[in-house]
Order: sequence, then C-alpha cells, then structure tokens
Amino acid sequence: MLHEMLSRLATEFTRERAKPFAQSDFGNFVRHDISIEARKRLVFLPYDFKVKASVGAGVWAAVPWLAFFDPLITESATNGFYVVYLINPDSQTIYLSLNQGTTSIYQEFGEQRGLEVLRRRAIDIQDRVQSFAGIFDISPIDLGSQASLPKGYMAGHAFGRAYSATSIDETRFYDDLEKMLSAYELLIDLGGTTPTDSMKEYSGGETVEETRRYVLSRRIERAPNVRPKVLERRGIICEGCGLDPVKHLGHFGPPSSAPVDVHHLNPLRSLQEGESRRYKIPEDFRVLCPTCHRLIHSQRDADDMDQLRASIRFHPIPKQQA
Repeated sequence: MLHEMLSRLATEFTRERAKPFAQSDFGNFVRHDISIEARKRLVFLPYDFKVKASVGAGVWAAVPWLAFFDPLITESATNGFYVVYLINPDSQTIYLSLNQGTTSIYQEFGEQRGLEVLRRRAIDIQDRVQSFAGIFDISPIDLGSQASLPKGYMAGHAFGRAYSATSIDETRFYDDLEKMLSAYELLIDLGGTTPTDSMKEYSGGETVEETRRYVLSRRIERAPNVRPKVLERRGIICEGCGLDPVKHLGHFGPPSSAPVDVHHLNPLRSLQEGESRRYKIPEDFRVLCPTCHRLIHSQRDADDMDQLRASIRFHPIPKQQA
C-alpha cells in the first residue's frame, strides 16, 4: 500500500543513495511502483491528476518526493502549486504538503527574494482555504537539507501533516490525503494564488464569485489536455459565425494549430466549492473564432450559443473569383 511504500522510501533512501544512481532498482521502485500505487488511490476519487515520484534527475536528490498535479495548474513540480509528499530521509519523516513550484519562482525573483515570495504566497494559500488550513498543521517543515530546492520546498509549504515512517496511522494517512486533495481543488476553484484584485482586472467581473468562475473557466479552456481533444472531435469551424480557417483563411496544418479558440460551455454558476470533474470532452465545449469567443464572454450568459448566433450580422464571405 502507498503508506508502506513511502515508509520504505523514507527508511531506505539514505542507504540507497550511496549507490550509483544510474539503473538503480530502488530509483525504479520509486518512479514506477510508488507512482502506480498512488494512481490507484485516485481511482474512486473525482480527480483527474497527473502523478509523479522522483528521487532526482541524473543524480540523487536531497529530498525525494511524490506529487499530485492538476493539469489546470501544472504538470510539473517546477511551477504552479500542487499536493506532494516530501521525504526527510535523515529523520525518516514523511510530510504531506500543499506546496508550490520552486524553480519558476527562483528564475523570476532569484533565490533569496524567491524564498520570501514563496513564504508570502504560502500564507495567502492558508488564508484562501482557511477551512482546510485549520484541520492541518501550518507549522514549518524540516527537510534536513539547506540545498536550494529543499529550502524552496520548506518556504513554499502552506500546510500539511508529518508522519513518522516507522509508525504511520493508516486510517489517518488516507483520510488526510483525501482532505488535502479536496483542499487543492478548492484552492483552484477560488483562484489559486492569484490576488482577487488581479483576477477582477483580468476578467472584468463585478463580483468575486463571478470573477473566480471566469478565471476557472479560462483555465479549463487553456488546459493542455483540453484543446487538442476538443478540436479533434468537434473540428475547427467556428460554431458561432461559421468561419472555416481552411476555406476562409487558407490555414493548413494540424487542427491544434488552427486560429480558433476552445470555449468552455458548461455553466460554472452552479459549481459548488470543491466540486470536481468540471468538464466533459467534447460535450462541454464549443469551437469559436477569436471574435466570437470575445463576444460570448461579453454576454451576461457566456453559455448561450443561441444569443451569440443571433447577434451575428454577417457570415464569412468566400474569396471572390477574379
């Protein structure tokens, strides 16, 4: 089971990293076996997460980890925010953490200022999902390393739980994981780490709730796993005005490169906090040209395709013959 595998990782990592990294059986156990076991924990939960476990890239890491990524936010531990198990191999402690991508912050702000940014955003996360922060531990975590990335993980920790690898309460361990994943999804629904004022300026929404729903909908539309699948199944002709990129714009190439947008049609006004499985492909999407996409978002009801079509006073005109 997952808690047993993570316990093995925490208790054996120090010994194993004294061995060559290349073709390590232990490294394969972490990257492959632990990841598969973690995915099994998601089978009966309403989430579509990417799962990855790591003991380092090319060399042994100071801190091995197992992470859950929502593709709406990130598919990598280098950016965004995500749920992660971080291992302190010296104390044999396993930390469940709602954490942040360190590398992208360092690249933007430098390490010293980046650590300050991570700490400040960790507090913002606590404030935004207070209902969950209150049932977890907001105390700092100790990963037993002052290397650059572990320092970032410690600064980026919002809240979580610590477990001794030699005495894990199985029931609490899995209950904590489910609650933490719910906290992660709620944080996404509430706008993530983006300040409310910035979201309102971006969306033009009048209320906080309206703003959050707009931002969430746009994240769904731009998710890397959404656009290619929608265009493959719905085609690339605008479902508002009928513009055909091939016929009217001379487009050639794969559907994913077509100059059209994917619009999330499923109403978010009924979305409850923490509700997942937010979209079905292709049923909850429409393909629109950029003009129609901008127009539909200016409507009071951004899901009303009939209103969009009724507002259009032209149809694309084929190139006239010379």
